Amino acid sequence: MPRKTVIEAPEKPYRSISEVSELLDIKPHVLRYWETQFASLRPRKNRAGNRMYRPDEIKLLYTIKELLYGRRYTIEGAKRSLQAEKKQPSGQLEMGFKDAGRKVILDEIRSELVKIATKLKEAPPKRRVLRT
Repeated sequence: MPRKTVIEAPEKPYRSISEVSELLDIKPHVLRYWETQFASLRPRKNRAGNRMYRPDEIKLLYTIKELLYGRRYTIEGAKRSLQAEKKQPSGQLEMGFKDAGRKVILDEIRSELVKIATKLKEAPPKRRVLRT
């Protein structure tokens, strides 16, 4: 029986907290906590009250994660850094919505490839029977 494949639109306008959590490899409760700490992070909620993140919010979450986990900033230090970025015009070009969407897709692909590689490493090797 052929397997059905679901093809997603390349750029989803909104992603659920579980999708973003998996994408960033961060637990949902951490994302909810960050909402209380960073005023610029305010995802919309759908009719059921579930958080729905836009590409620009996902980009902000990547930045927050880098500041907190990559550069080892405190929450207050990360807030100050984000405020300073907003005030200063940067010499770099800003990543647009399409580019942010592409980054999200590439990160999803990378995540899936890592999962596949892990499964392949865990699978026992197939044994060959030699006949003489």
